[in-house]
Amino acid sequence: MLTRNCLSLLLWVLFDGGLLTPLQPQPQQTLATELRENVIHLPGQRSHFHRVKRGWVWNQFFVLEEYMGSEPQYVGKLHSDLDKGEGTVKYTLSGDGAGTVFTIDETTGDIHAIRSLDREEKPFYTLRAQAVDIETRKPLEPESEFIIKVQDINDNEPKFLDGPYIASVPEMSPVGVIRTALPNMDREVKEQYQVLIQAKDMGGQLGGLAGTTIVNITLTDVNDNPPRFPKSIFHLKVPESSPVGSAIGRIRAVDPDFGQNAEIEYNIVPGDGGNLFDIVTDEDTQEGVIKLKKPLDFETKKAYTFKVEASNVHLDHRFHSAGPFKDTATVKISVLDVDEPPVFSKPLYTMEVYEDTPVGTIIGAVTAQDLDVGSSAVRYLIDWKSDGDSYFTIDATEGTIATNELLDRESTAQYNFSIIASKVSNPLLTSRVNILINVLDVNEFPPEISVPYETAVCENAKPGQIIQIVSAADRDLSPAGQQFSFKLSPEAAIKPNFTVRDFRNNTAGIETRRNGYSRRQQELYFLPIVIEDSSYPVQSSTNTMTIRVCRCDSDGTILSCNVEAIFLPVGLSTGALIAILLCIVILLAIVVLYVALRRQKKKDTLMTSKEDIRDNVIHYDDEGGGEEDTQAFDIGALRNPKVIEDNKIRRDIKPDSLCLPRQRPPVEDNTDIRDFINQRLQENDVDPIAPPYDSLATYAYEGSGSVADSLSSIESLTTEADQDYNYLTDWGPRFKVLADMFGEEESYNPDKVT
Repeated sequence: MLTRNCLSLLLWVLFDGGLLTPLQPQPQQTLATELRENVIHLPGQRSHFHRVKRGWVWNQFFVLEEYMGSEPQYVGKLHSDLDKGEGTVKYTLSGDGAGTVFTIDETTGDIHAIRSLDREEKPFYTLRAQAVDIETRKPLEPESEFIIKVQDINDNEPKFLDGPYIASVPEMSPVGVIRTALPNMDREVKEQYQVLIQAKDMGGQLGGLAGTTIVNITLTDVNDNPPRFPKSIFHLKVPESSPVGSAIGRIRAVDPDFGQNAEIEYNIVPGDGGNLFDIVTDEDTQEGVIKLKKPLDFETKKAYTFKVEASNVHLDHRFHSAGPFKDTATVKISVLDVDEPPVFSKPLYTMEVYEDTPVGTIIGAVTAQDLDVGSSAVRYLIDWKSDGDSYFTIDATEGTIATNELLDRESTAQYNFSIIASKVSNPLLTSRVNILINVLDVNEFPPEISVPYETAVCENAKPGQIIQIVSAADRDLSPAGQQFSFKLSPEAAIKPNFTVRDFRNNTAGIETRRNGYSRRQQELYFLPIVIEDSSYPVQSSTNTMTIRVCRCDSDGTILSCNVEAIFLPVGLSTGALIAILLCIVILLAIVVLYVALRRQKKKDTLMTSKEDIRDNVIHYDDEGGGEEDTQAFDIGALRNPKVIEDNKIRRDIKPDSLCLPRQRPPVEDNTDIRDFINQRLQENDVDPIAPPYDSLATYAYEGSGSVADSLSSIESLTTEADQDYNYLTDWGPRFKVLADMFGEEESYNPDKVT
């Protein structure tokens, strides 16, 4: 293949390039020649050419089409005789493709092609070059025109001419020797062919053309074409925030075959992008979909370049010699910068602090940075949802974390909250990190006896007997190797009934010191035990163990520890005792009820008086004179017969208020209480305002012997003016204030009261 291409290139250079110029054949102005233009010539016909003199063309450059190199293709060099190599000459280029297809080095005059060329699109380019003085900007030589020709390579499939094709076969031709005008058939160019076959009798028996026929040929596709990329370089732009697994671009190779012969498989050639990118085939479009395998970071790397290989999935071994059925293209990916949130230096921060650490103590710090170009300052804050009680604070600028309250490991041994970092330039861009703070223990609690705090001892216990094993518990987090010691308190060590034996394994035993115990003498014993820990600082506590004396059998099994068992006779159960107590309660209730009934009956007897005639009902048939009759009847009979009949005021309606002054009967010294009550009763009987029904009047009587007489309101006069308070001045200095308040001669002045 390479040899054939080289020969083709050499012939093209010799003939088409201008090194050799072929002669034109002599025209044959005959009708037969015109008719034979599209007819396949049989062997024996020769064309005649005349050799001419060879000429040189100096102003041409050549460049290969479809150049796939990584560097620009070198075309040639322009040089002026006036260029002494001192950098005073500047070369310029203009014309077809100047600046877009071809570039020139202004100092050396080297010409390069900066993109791939296609001869089938444009076979040559006409350009103009000129040498200019750098200082004066004046041309040193006239502008020169030259041509850059694109050299052809075998990059296009052959094309069939239009049919139908005519083949001629001489008679008596040997079997297998057929001359045809058909070129190599290609289904990708044409799927079906029609062939016209002519049979001619050369002997003249049939008089020339004997007959013709048309043969239809349908071609079946084979995998005889490799996939080809339409261009050698694909440029893609991808934001750095693209998620992993997302499709970031598509490329496509073209295979002229059909069906499964056109199925293409894409692979990334190991190199720069193998770890970050992946490519898969889209079954519908046969495109290569490039996907992201790892996150991109503009600040770390801004561009990636790798090669992608496209190959046929189903190969035909008959065409292996035609070359590799695959093609390669370069993919260049540019990473676009995206404004991103700050990034913490660690995914998780773990800190430690001792409990009871003073408020405001710094226990650690977090760090976050803005990795974008033109980095911004970062501000920190604690997520209040994760630290609602505000046990910690953070410096918004430095990121240092400090305690905001006293911590207690026994209450909370660990704190877990989040810290948010935001950019000052864009506060909406935030990131967060978890903080784990372990509270370290401080030996602040003394050890205590583990439950139970109460035990029992038998009355028949012997000295040196262990009646209970006790252990200790510490609310602090005990370190490895923590030791507890047990002993009696100093005041209990004097003539003890019990003692404590320390087993040196964080347990101790309660040991008896007496030969037997009596419940009747002492039922309970209280044993103070001192427990110390081995941490720093040493903490100790005194715990009281209650020991109850119980009745046991000879084996030491407890029979009874109840208090009532000491006092009850043998055989009297608890149920019997409860029954006795219930009987006593019932008897007491009966006695109380009887006494209450007796008191009630006695009270009713005292309230009833047989001599009170007002309890009797009197009936009479007198008719009244109506509402205006005030003298129709007399209800005096309803009153005590002893009432005087001089006053005839009606008693059936409430009379108008009469301001009748009460007569104050003189109370003689040593007046008997009975006389006092009789006087009050008579006053009530003659009072016209008193109601005509039974009523209870209560009087207070101080008795005789009082210098001030009675102060009761019963003996008060009807009006305030009728009372005489002058006698208060005779009672001495103790009643001086009252005398000043109620005296007639002088009004009361509060300012004079001392």
